[in-house]
Amino acid sequence: MEYQFKKFEKKNIRLENRITLTKSNSIGFPQKFCQDNGIKNFKYAVLYWDEKKKAIGIHFTNEEDKDGFKIIHGQKYGAQIVVRSFLKENNIDPKVYHGRYEWEKYNLEGVGEVFVIKLKKRNENKE
Repeated sequence: MEYQFKKFEKKNIRLENRITLTKSNSIGFPQKFCQDNGIKNFKYAVLYWDEKKKAIGIHFTNEEDKDGFKIIHGQKYGAQIVVRSFLKENNIDPKVYHGRYEWEKYNLEGVGEVFVIKLKKRNENKE
């Protein structure tokens, strides 16, 4: 009998497709999310806030924007942006809203494709 073994090479890689808001004022993009959405091809993320719906819109771009956040690409662990100023400006406490979030794509007029996460208080956010 012959086997068709394939070596497993993704040890310690987060194969998660959710976006993470951390307690340390960052938004994290796991490697699977980055691979599936071509995030390695982008340098910046511009954020949008819908206060009523408690939703963050994330637009990835290569256009330098004075309000954009530089994407920090990791070798193994996907990417992240440090968003302390965005959180403070919009009164979002990362200790209350941290967690992993399902996302949806939305076409924002005049901007293009944004990835949207709807924030929930920690006790409402099921991981």
